[in-house]
Amino acid sequence: MNKIVLSFVALVGFALQSSSQEIAPYIEIGKSKNSIQQVSEDVLTALRENSFTILGTYNPSNKNSLKVIVFTRPDIKNTVVKVADRGALAAALKIGLVQKNDIVSISYTNPDYFFRAYLRDSYDQNKFTFDKFSKDLRTAFASVGNDFTPFGGALEADKLKKYHYKIMMPYFTDPVTLNEFSSFEEGLRVIEANLKAGKGETLQVYKILYTDEKVAVFGVGLRSKEDGEAHFLPIIGEDHIAAMPYEIILQGKTATMLHGKYRIALSWPDLTMGTFMKIMSTPGDIEDTLEGLCIMSESDKNSL
Repeated sequence: MNKIVLSFVALVGFALQSSSQEIAPYIEIGKSKNSIQQVSEDVLTALRENSFTILGTYNPSNKNSLKVIVFTRPDIKNTVVKVADRGALAAALKIGLVQKNDIVSISYTNPDYFFRAYLRDSYDQNKFTFDKFSKDLRTAFASVGNDFTPFGGALEADKLKKYHYKIMMPYFTDPVTLNEFSSFEEGLRVIEANLKAGKGETLQVYKILYTDEKVAVFGVGLRSKEDGEAHFLPIIGEDHIAAMPYEIILQGKTATMLHGKYRIALSWPDLTMGTFMKIMSTPGDIEDTLEGLCIMSESDKNSL
């Protein structure tokens, strides 16, 4: 009887420990003395040789010392879109390269962290697929570095699906509606045309298109020196560069974005309130920029 009781206590203790496990948003692969261009090529080669799909690359803040590589894989891309509430946002994983004093730090977004946050209750249903993806990433990146050190703050695993920064702050389920279109096709045309024109000093970094599901995700570089990446990244921390670019998701007729007070806090979970206050206007600035990409002016319509 005592053995049964002890076994039960041990099982409960293990369950509690697992549920309170802390997860960091980023994993550092390692550091390199090679140029950022060479490191980028090495990372791209590692991804391609291991069946990952490159979606796009860019230099946040227009800095040559910063680079982001966005990638996915068919099994992840096809799994996450089944989550109706903006699950497709989880399809894009990112690698961040930061050069300081001729040393390049190489990191990537922790799939376990962002899958839990973006897919919420659907995470457990596909855990086997996600675990395999994470393991395959480590195998692929072994040719680039072997540190695999979590960093960037940490949140409890079981709290990620209902994460919000502070009381009265938005959740994942509180998106910002950017526009309602007459059809998915119209929304796609408008956003693509505005991005092609660089409206609002933006750059299309990547696009994921699900034609049958009528879902599209756009990764948008924010190029404005006054209120874009060049303004807010130096304040909140460029080491988290793999958080960029920001996203628009078009589902059916509706274009939305994750609220800045959620999206930024999730990607910088150790951000203090004092630092957050220094970028108080940033969530609104991003919303204005992305909303502009979802609206076609009459002159723009006539030029198409």
